[in-house]
Amino acid sequence: MNDEKVQKYFREIVQTEKDVSAGVAAIRTLMEVIAQTKSETVQELETNLKSAIHVMKNSDLPVAVITSACELFLRFITLVGLDGGSFQECKQIMLHRGNLFLNKLGEARGKIVKFASKFIADGSKILTHSRSRVVLQTFCHAFKLGKKFEVFVTQSGPDNSGIQMHNELRAYGIRSTLILDSAIGYVMEQIDFIMIGAEGVLESGGIVNKLGSYTMAVCARELKKSFYVLAESFKFSRVFPLNQQDLPLEYKYTSEVRKSSTDLKTVHPLVDYTPPLYITLLFSDLGILTTSAVSDQLIELYM
Repeated sequence: MNDEKVQKYFREIVQTEKDVSAGVAAIRTLMEVIAQTKSETVQELETNLKSAIHVMKNSDLPVAVITSACELFLRFITLVGLDGGSFQECKQIMLHRGNLFLNKLGEARGKIVKFASKFIADGSKILTHSRSRVVLQTFCHAFKLGKKFEVFVTQSGPDNSGIQMHNELRAYGIRSTLILDSAIGYVMEQIDFIMIGAEGVLESGGIVNKLGSYTMAVCARELKKSFYVLAESFKFSRVFPLNQQDLPLEYKYTSEVRKSSTDLKTVHPLVDYTPPLYITLLFSDLGILTTSAVSDQLIELYM
């Protein structure tokens, strides 16, 4: 597959399958690259896979999850040496491992939903930010179990993704209130806890997520509210930032902005970094984790 075909295949998944994460779409695209490859050696195929990853990371979609998912995928399919057989045999092994990896990812969101929905009690008032698929499914699952609760959703500018989350909650029958991003402090004293998703879980135990998540976390800590993060393990990334400036530029700005802007300081970033200090618990398909356990989990994932 050439770069144009990779981009088209990847974008088609993202645009037509709204419940599929960009990370899963990226892995499925890499599987297609393997299936269609005309390479004759494993080394040549790996070069093509890395080229495809580069293309997808420049598609103006969340880069953090694409990066971590692809790194884990490449690690998983080459976990055991591929030497000793023909290239076609190696290719079939990689496709088999890739399917196992995708099946594992397919079960991840359901596990998180079961873990997190237990923390939602009758009468709970919950604050969330932007739109997260796993958070939405957790709320719907809890509601299906007969729990009555209210969700406050930030509008989440500049793309206003919180409006979609608010509408989806109301369509499901869940009581939802849309608030301005600037109203976080005002609403915080009314709510019981915060529950948000993440675009990436970093080695520090902190998270990368939609701009405004850090503000929400700081406010929550000040008012002693629990701050829960829901994220699949394929979002775990070997990045260890010390502050906002340490985040990779590709995480914070689209490829178009990075190419066209001469002064990125004048452009609002898409995401921010929330340090582990502000996070109460992480809900993952690997279990319910403290932030200090993330580095251990990353070691196991990449062993």
